[in-house]
Amino acid sequence: MVQITDNPLLLLPALFALAFIVQMVYYLGIYSAIVFYRDKSQAPNQYPPVSVIICAKNEEVNLERHLPLILEQDYPEFEVVVVNHGSADDTDMVLTRYQNQYGHLKFTELQRDQKFNHNKKLAVALGIKKASYEWLLFTDADCYPAGRNWIRSMAGRFDQNTSLVLGYGGYEAQGGWLNKLIRLDTLTIALQYFSYALRGIPYMGVGRNLAYRKSLFFNNKGFAGHYHLQSGDDDLFVNQTAHKHNTRIQINQEAKIISKPHQSFDRWFFQKKRHLTTSPHYKKQSRFLLLTEVFSRLAFYGAFVLSLVYWPEGYPFLLTIFGIRLMLQIFDYKSFMNRVGEKNLLLLVIFYDILLPFINFMGIISNKIASNNTKWT
Repeated sequence: MVQITDNPLLLLPALFALAFIVQMVYYLGIYSAIVFYRDKSQAPNQYPPVSVIICAKNEEVNLERHLPLILEQDYPEFEVVVVNHGSADDTDMVLTRYQNQYGHLKFTELQRDQKFNHNKKLAVALGIKKASYEWLLFTDADCYPAGRNWIRSMAGRFDQNTSLVLGYGGYEAQGGWLNKLIRLDTLTIALQYFSYALRGIPYMGVGRNLAYRKSLFFNNKGFAGHYHLQSGDDDLFVNQTAHKHNTRIQINQEAKIISKPHQSFDRWFFQKKRHLTTSPHYKKQSRFLLLTEVFSRLAFYGAFVLSLVYWPEGYPFLLTIFGIRLMLQIFDYKSFMNRVGEKNLLLLVIFYDILLPFINFMGIISNKIASNNTKWT
């Protein structure tokens, strides 16, 4: 029998075992939090008034379709504030017409500037200043709520000790591999940020479904710390202000926000690149935890394949360890999918698990080469 010391490549099983242990820290120690999470809170006796804020840039068609679904929410007292971010279409006409129909809709306009390209953060800040209420609930013009209780479900997490509530924003299920890739990417990101929040280390949220206090925004000087970045009005603000004592999550399916996915890989990759510009600005702890998971995952798969080649005697050990991780992964994903109402994605988990780091790497390299392609449009 060939001894491991006779061939350095046979040290690969040790790397495989180490990577497996690190992966178990994530799947058992972090991701399991969302799987076993049970909301024991009761509906409040009185719901606070809420300002729903939407930034719209050339969103005439989406506002026509989705705005009534938000304006007709079943909630005691709320307003909808739309910021028309320099639209060149008939967004203003749609808003004027709906404002005549719904008294709790108001809108403001951020005029186009030939000299300066105002980013989304300025539009969001303008909407916050326009808002009348302390609790702010954010979504996008191309999104729509899963039902009439979206605001009520999110507001059910508001209490005196809470300043932020993280919600789930999914995508419509359509045909094709790209749709599944986009939905699985979104599901994985949500599994991560919900689980981290439950473990007391919240690091991000998504602007499609996010609530926080108006006072939190102004007490932390808004987006001043990262205004120079095109993105980050959602995840960087959460990373800056969230902690274990002031953050809650809401994964009730009635609180779900749905978006229409991109129909081409190029459009989705463009969006992905824009989002990737913010992660280097996360807190050190967030960056360490996220990067450690990615590198340990790649080491796990790489060492597994090479160990199969150079250590054939160890097949039973290798396959057993691989199978344990796979079962835990499927269990975590399947449980979370059931919680948020996602279907028909489980068979792609392994493929996606390997593919995503390379997609992210390509996005990071592309951003380095052409940083001007990450502007919000």
